[in-house]
Amino acid sequence: MAPKILLDCDTGIDDAITLLYLATLVKAGEAELVAVGTVHGNVAPDVGALNTLRVLERAGLTEVPVAVGAVRPMAQDVNYAHDWHGTDGLGETGLPEPAGRPVEISAPEQIIRLGREHPGELTLLAVGPLTNLAIALLLEPSLPTLFREVMVMGGAFDHQGNITSHAEANVWHDPEAAELVLGAGWPITLVPLDATHPTAVDGGWLDRLAEADSEVARFAARILEFYATAYTRSLGKRGAVIHDALAAMLAVDPSIGEYAERPVRVELRGERTRGTTLWDRRLYADEGDRPVVRVAVGVDVAAFQDRLLAALR
Repeated sequence: MAPKILLDCDTGIDDAITLLYLATLVKAGEAELVAVGTVHGNVAPDVGALNTLRVLERAGLTEVPVAVGAVRPMAQDVNYAHDWHGTDGLGETGLPEPAGRPVEISAPEQIIRLGREHPGELTLLAVGPLTNLAIALLLEPSLPTLFREVMVMGGAFDHQGNITSHAEANVWHDPEAAELVLGAGWPITLVPLDATHPTAVDGGWLDRLAEADSEVARFAARILEFYATAYTRSLGKRGAVIHDALAAMLAVDPSIGEYAERPVRVELRGERTRGTTLWDRRLYADEGDRPVVRVAVGVDVAAFQDRLLAALR
């Protein structure tokens, strides 16, 4: 059966690409996008909600409800990623206002309501900071029993962080929320930088996208050029890591990934390591009753790049 996806995001550029990818799957009958919630992260959640509506309207999905979520983390100041996504979140494209508007309920309320309405049916795909999920867990303790699966883009283990030397952005933006979500005991898969960074697309891939003659492809190529410029420093060449799209693809087809299962914790107090994701590789380690998390440790890079390009073209 096609997965029913509830997307939680902070719609900047890679979130937008992920929405376009999911829209292709929806039109092909390979997935259902039930709703979207936005959170602080790349941009403020109200900006992210309008961006989400803009992208969905360009992709021809005008009936998907979009809810605005948490405006700040649980225990620290809010930060945005304007250098990577632009002040508008879409590469300074200055798009007009969307025709649609966000729904009245908040994103955490939407998570709870949809979980109750579709128990055991939904995949909760979270590709931003995890504040909305954490708030929903605090409001509804039985939430882990209501979802078929939770897929989270976040964390770093053997790969360096992309905010600090150790911390990945989505976890770093709200470490307390991430620690709560990863310890909640629901069926959860974590897609860290270890899996996403090897999938970085290069200049040739971006050129093939730009050559496509469709409105969606032209829009994707336009915003990705801003993203690729921001990535030049870390990659050393023209290219980009489209992190969120990998989590979406694994939610639909987990067979292109490789996984390990271990409890995962988030460092909350270290002066230089706050927001780091940790797991204990020792076979004899006693984690008590800490629940196991499935972690993507590898991926079929060619399959990811080919499928994403085909969808966007």
